[in-house]
Amino acid sequence: MEYFKKHYLKTTPVFDTYWKFACERQNIFIKKNNGEPSPWTNDPILQTYKFTNAYRASDRVSQYLIKDVIYSYSGNDEDLLFRILLFKIFNKIETWNYLLENIGEISYHTYKRSQYSSLLNDLREKKTAIYSGAYIMASGINEFGNRKKYENHLDLLELMFKDNLLLRINQCKSLEELYCLLLNYPTIGTFLAYQYTIDINYSEICDFDEMEFVVAGPGAKSGILKCFKDTDSLSESEVIRFMCENQEQEFNKRGLDFKYLFGRKLQLIDCQNLFCETDKYARVLHPEYIGTSSRKRIKQKYSTNKNAIEFFYPPKWGLTMR
Repeated sequence: MEYFKKHYLKTTPVFDTYWKFACERQNIFIKKNNGEPSPWTNDPILQTYKFTNAYRASDRVSQYLIKDVIYSYSGNDEDLLFRILLFKIFNKIETWNYLLENIGEISYHTYKRSQYSSLLNDLREKKTAIYSGAYIMASGINEFGNRKKYENHLDLLELMFKDNLLLRINQCKSLEELYCLLLNYPTIGTFLAYQYTIDINYSEICDFDEMEFVVAGPGAKSGILKCFKDTDSLSESEVIRFMCENQEQEFNKRGLDFKYLFGRKLQLIDCQNLFCETDKYARVLHPEYIGTSSRKRIKQKYSTNKNAIEFFYPPKWGLTMR
């Protein structure tokens, strides 16, 4: 906190929106989780468009990863790491379920390339999306040479495990070291390396503090540009830390009753994601503020998912669910 007192950040109206958006998006989450009937908000933008939760771990795909991919599995750490990376490469629950239904157990020690390749090809021939649209995976054609994208990603997985990735993770002393380790693999850029780092850290394979380290993704960088006229030489990562360390003060200043996740404050990864979501939200509310891209509209419309989630968080967080 002392470090930030030396800096003078100049904000825009979008900065105020960041905190209001975070509070209202969390209110929606709480109301839905409590079984209250819709509409859960009077905000027309939140009613119309799809936005992720204030807490990354509360999103449907993250919940599936934590509960069904990680903590429902009782095998060894190498098999668990394989499951996490396989799931996250495609980042699509439907793809995982299709593999699961046709393979049975998903683990590294039962992995057969031809089996996985054949099933993914079946989906492709059915014109079924294999990958989530949440973020774009590099094709890997230049690195691995296969014409089919999923073949290159299977190559990537195999490379990681031939490289004794689990052993190398066990030797990491920090979240940043884990990030740098993943960043060295082909097709994994800065954004994915950080996302995968957080996903692996949900498990018992490692246990680093999410407040240690953060990397701003493209959407977050755009959101930061909209929120600040001047960041007084602070890097994007430092700006995200500023938001995290000042969250209580900023909510209180605006009279916002932010409902923390069973007592857990927003972490760096959450404040990073909120910049990305604020960037999207501002396209409608603050179209005069331009970020790093020329996007002026929000693509995804909100639609109710009737499959209820029984929320579950990493036990090592020590949350008292109530």
